[in-house]
This record gives sequence, structure tokens and C-alpha cells, in this order.
Amino acid sequence: MRSERVTVTLPAELVAVAREAVRAGHSSSLSAYVAEAVTARQTRDRSLAVLADLYGGPPPPDELDAARRSLRLVPPPAPLGRPR
Repeated sequence: MRSERVTVTLPAELVAVAREAVRAGHSSSLSAYVAEAVTARQTRDRSLAVLADLYGGPPPPDELDAARRSLRLVPPPAPLGRPR
């Protein structure tokens, strides 16, 4: 795949986390880390577009939440209060 140099401005905290991921060996470089993030976003957008086609519009929020929980894409909700 052909690469193209771009300049982006990101919050310092995001850059620090990305650099730490590279130092920890989770990505080969900062550029690779950002490319992985952009790829993940594009995959998400395409998936949501497919769902919108299937539903004839945006999927209902409760069904999206159920799918996220089922796929373990979000942490389970914290328990409310202490049991008595």
C-alpha cells in the first residue's frame, strides 16, 4: 500500500498513550498506531452503514448497546449501590 505523509494535531494525552503503546511493543511505530486507529474507525463506520441499510436507518440505540455488550465492546455496567 502506498503511504502519504500528513500532518495532524492531536491532544498531548493521546500522543503520550500512543507513544507508550509503541514503547511497549503494541505497535511498530507512531505512524502504524495512527494508521491502525484510522482503519478501526473506517471499519466501524462501514459496519454502521451496513446496519443502517438493514434497518432502513440508524439502528435503535438499545439494539446497538445490546450488540456492544454481546461482543464485549463495552465494559459491563457498574452495579447500582450495595445490595442489602
